[in-house]
Formats: sequence, C-alpha cells, structure tokens
Amino acid sequence: MNGYWKYLRKKFLWYLVTLFVAVLLNFMLPRLIPGNPVATLVANATTGLTDAQAIKQIYDSYMVEFGLDKSGFEQFFIYLGKLFQGDMGLSFSEYPRSVSDIIGTAVPWTLRLQIPAIIVGWFLGNSLGALAAYRKGIFDKVLFPVFLFIAAIPSFGLAMVLVHFLANQLHWFPGRLGYAFDMLIDWSSPAFWASVFNHYRLPFLTMVLVAIGGQSLGMREMSIYELNADYVKYSRLMGIKDSKIVWYVFRNAVLPQITGLALSLGTMIGGNLIAEIIFSYPGIGTTMLRAITTQDFPLISGCTLIVTLTVLIANFLVDILCGVIDPRIRLTQQEEE
Repeated sequence: MNGYWKYLRKKFLWYLVTLFVAVLLNFMLPRLIPGNPVATLVANATTGLTDAQAIKQIYDSYMVEFGLDKSGFEQFFIYLGKLFQGDMGLSFSEYPRSVSDIIGTAVPWTLRLQIPAIIVGWFLGNSLGALAAYRKGIFDKVLFPVFLFIAAIPSFGLAMVLVHFLANQLHWFPGRLGYAFDMLIDWSSPAFWASVFNHYRLPFLTMVLVAIGGQSLGMREMSIYELNADYVKYSRLMGIKDSKIVWYVFRNAVLPQITGLALSLGTMIGGNLIAEIIFSYPGIGTTMLRAITTQDFPLISGCTLIVTLTVLIANFLVDILCGVIDPRIRLTQQEEE
C-alpha cells in the first residue's frame, strides 16, 4: 500500500505543477489577441458623447475596474488571488455581468447534453463491439464498419452533415439553438421543456453516433484479445459452459473501457465544443466562441480554465482508478523504494 500512496503523491505533485502552468497560460494567451476590448466597451458606453475629457475619464475608470492599469505581473497575482475566492472577474462583452454567472449558466446546458450522450454511446458502443467480436456475422461485417466510419468523422464535421441533411433538407429536427428563438427561459413551462427537447435531439444524436464508433472499436479489440487468451482455451477444454466463459471474457475486456468512460465523463466540458458551436447550442462551446469574437479576456480565461480543470481532475481520477485496478503500479513503486 505504501507504493500506491507514493504513486499518488507523485501524480498529485505533477498535476499541481501542470495546473499552475495552465493557469499562467490561461491568463497570458487571451491577452495576446490583438485589439483593446476596453476601448470597444467605452465606445459603446459613450455613444453620442463628444466631450473627450469625459470619455477619457470613463476609459480610465474601466481600466481601473478591470485591473488593466497595473503591470502584467501584478495583474496575474491579482487574478490568482481572486480565483482562490471563486471570482473570475467581470465580463467585457456582457458588463457588468460576472464571468462566474455566465459560465454557471452555460455549463448546465453542456452537462445535460454530454452526460446522457456519453453514457448512451458507451453502452451501445461496447455492446456492438462485444457482439462484433463474439457473434460476428452482420454485427462485424455491416454495423461495425458503418459506426467505425462515422467515428472517423470529426464531431463538428458530422454535425455539419446532419444539420444540412436532417435539419435543412428534410426538416426532421431544428438545426440550431437550445430552444425556440422566440421563447424566454422558463423551466416551469411545459412548452419550454418541449422546445428544449425538440432542439436537443439532433446534437444528442450526433454525439452518440461519434461515441459509439470509438467505444465499439476498443471493446471489439479487447474482446478478441481475451477470447484468444490461454485461460479461455483451458476453460473450454475443462468443459466449462461457454456462457460462463464469455461472461468472464467481457468482464475483463470492459475494464479499460470503464477507465475510458471515467475519462470521457471528466473531459465532457471540453469535449465536442465545436459541435456545440455548429448547433449554436447554449453551452460552454458557444460561450467561448462569443468570448473570443468579442475579445472578452476574462470570459475566455474562465471558459478555458473550466475546461482545463475538468481535464486535469478527470486524468487524476483515472490515475487513481488505474492504481486501484492494476496492482502492477503498486509493485513498481515498491521496487523503486
């Protein structure tokens, strides 16, 4: 057990260093985008105002409010201190709304879309992969290649194809937004729920189709490997029922897939963001695009920080899971002591 804790300590320290570097880059990179968002904000706020002195005073007050009157070094540590308090600053493009409020509104839309799509795609993909390995026939020769081809298409590419054919040509689904454009968000309204579900179907279908291909490929390869293992041949020679052997085969084959599921769930905030943009779905992807086009530094930093944190946490949890499942990790650490 000492080896396992040593393994966790090393991983934790590396993730802390990675997090600090990520936060530093997260702060710096948006500020390298050409342009001055404060000037744009002031121009919108002073429309019709001709007094240059008054405009300059407004500009200076915004610079102070956003902390842009200080050096980059000071700005970074102020930014870091506010992060520890859960404060990501104010948005330039939606001033005076806070970044935390904007992200808090967008993330639930992404979670509602991603979690069901990942889980459904995982179950369907693994079932198809297991059937392709064991039953073969139509599963291996027809269905599996079709889903493999779909998985090879980037999610945003598949999204564009489905929007063109299923939404624009056949009119089976709405092609954009998370609900009807003429409705206000009202979760107590059955009509609003119906509109959300109607707009939900096509993005959900797209992400499930992408997930099925990748999961089925991994499960098929692992199942074929396990079916050809020595313990399977020995079990059959011993006369053990084939159904019991197959149960153990697929239980062993699904272990790496469970790790993949944990990683997919952890990285879902950052996954398929471009597909969200194609559908104009009101999740974190569309929010990030809006932030980039309006040069909203705090909102860009907030979105990328959320994505970074979820990816790092997911990877750390997967490392913990691997350490629990695979005893070779503990043995390796003990041998190094």
